[in-house]
Amino acid sequence: MKLCFLVEELYRNDGMPLDVARRLSSWGHQVDVMRPGGSLLRVSEEVRAGTHDAWVLKTVSGGPGLALLEAAAAVGLTTVNDARAIRAVRDKVLTSVVARQHGLPVPVTYSAPRATMFADVPDELFPLVVKPVDGSSGRGVRLVADPRGLAGAERAGEGQLIAQPHVPNSGTDLKVYCLAGEFHATLRRSPIHPEGPADEGPVPLSAEVAAVAEEVGKVFGLDLYGIDVVLGPDGPVIVDINDFPSFRRVPDAVTRVAGAVLELARTGGSAGAGVPAPAPPVPARLQIPLGRPRPQIAPGPGAGMPVAVPGVVQI
Repeated sequence: MKLCFLVEELYRNDGMPLDVARRLSSWGHQVDVMRPGGSLLRVSEEVRAGTHDAWVLKTVSGGPGLALLEAAAAVGLTTVNDARAIRAVRDKVLTSVVARQHGLPVPVTYSAPRATMFADVPDELFPLVVKPVDGSSGRGVRLVADPRGLAGAERAGEGQLIAQPHVPNSGTDLKVYCLAGEFHATLRRSPIHPEGPADEGPVPLSAEVAAVAEEVGKVFGLDLYGIDVVLGPDGPVIVDINDFPSFRRVPDAVTRVAGAVLELARTGGSAGAGVPAPAPPVPARLQIPLGRPRPQIAPGPGAGMPVAVPGVVQI
C-alpha cells in the first residue's frame, strides 16, 4: 500500500507516529511523511493526484494538517479517522455537547475565556477541574478547590477554557486505547494528583469501561483513539477523548498501531462503513449494553452503566 502520514511539527521527532511509519516501510509499504506547517507543500497537486491509498494524521489542536486531511476526504480519498470526528474531539466544548447528548458519562461542562469567570458556577460543584479548550497531554490542567482559588488559576494566553466538577477518585487516570476495535487499558498518574500512586502500566479492562470506550467510537465515528477515564463513586467518567493518542504502555504498540492503520486503510473504517461523525440529535439518552463478548479485551467486573455527573447547567 501507499500511505501518506501528515505529522505536525510538535511530533516531528516522536516515536508515535514516526516509528509506525518506519514499521510499515519495513513491511514493504510505501510511506510518505508530510510536515504541514514545517515545509513547503504543493498541497493541491498532492491531494488531487490521489496516489495514496490512505492518509493518516497526527495533529495538534488547530494545526494545519487537519485541513489537508479534510481536503483528502473531500476528493474521495480514505483517511484514518474521519476529519469531522477529529474536529469534534479536538474542541472540548463540542466534545462535551456531543458526548452528553448521547448519554456518555461526561461531567457537566462550563466554558469561559478566563478562569475567574467560573466564580458563577454553583458552589456545590467545586472543586473544579479547569483546562484549555484545545489542550492535550495534560497541558494546563489544574484543580481549583473553591471560588477563591480562581484568581490563582489565571494564566496568560490560554484562550478559551472549560471547567468541570472534579470526580473523586484514586489519583490515577485509566487510559483506554482503541486500535480498530482492539481495546487496551493502562493506568497513568493524574496530572491534577501528582502525589497519586506511581504504579503505571497495563491493567485489565472491565466490561463496563470497555462498553463506554466502544460507544465513544460509535458516537464520534473514531477508529483510532483513546479516552481518559476516572473511576468515581458512581462508576467510570470520561474526562478526555483523543484522536491518535500516544498508545503509551500498550504492549507492542508500534506493531499494533501499524496493523490497525493497514486495516483501516483497506476498509475505510467508520467512514467506509457510513458511520456519521458526529451524529446530531438523538431522541433519548442511550443505554449502553454491557458485557458484550470481545476477544480483544480482558474480562473484569462490570455493573450497570453510570449516569452522567449531575449539574445545574448542562452543556
